[in-house]
Amino acid sequence: MSTTQSDRLRELLEPLVAAQGLDLEEIEVAKAGRRRMLRIVVDAEEGVELDACAEVSRAISDKLDESDAMGDDEYVLEVSSPGADRPLTERRHYVRATGRLAKLTLNDGAELIARILVVDEDGLDLEVPGVKGRKPTARRVEFADIAKARVEVEFNRKDKNEKEEEA
Repeated sequence: MSTTQSDRLRELLEPLVAAQGLDLEEIEVAKAGRRRMLRIVVDAEEGVELDACAEVSRAISDKLDESDAMGDDEYVLEVSSPGADRPLTERRHYVRATGRLAKLTLNDGAELIARILVVDEDGLDLEVPGVKGRKPTARRVEFADIAKARVEVEFNRKDKNEKEEEA
């Protein structure tokens, strides 16, 4: 039974990242000229600040120096948080996106843009924005029916607190 380098790295680094209160989302090893690039994406319930990325980067670097997981060749380590446009692939991603607008492509090819209101074990309760003055509508989508999803970036969304202050 063979394991890939990414699998071995995940096994080595996941406990270390978890000890920092973060989730290890992604590991990618890629060629960058003569060197290799090791990209690690971490996340947390409340997001990841730059200081947390730097701290976990130092811990990962120390751990990799102790092991032979990257071999003897040079590599560059890059630790970051997921971008705003990262795909929603795990239940925890949807939980973190609660209250946000998301674009979902369903298994039947239909596309839906809606706000994530509630996430449970089986799927999502959504609010589909009304068009041309119509009221928003509620919709339920099961995880099994979602082919892909990602958060839609909103530049002029008002927070709930701002709406309450205006009233």
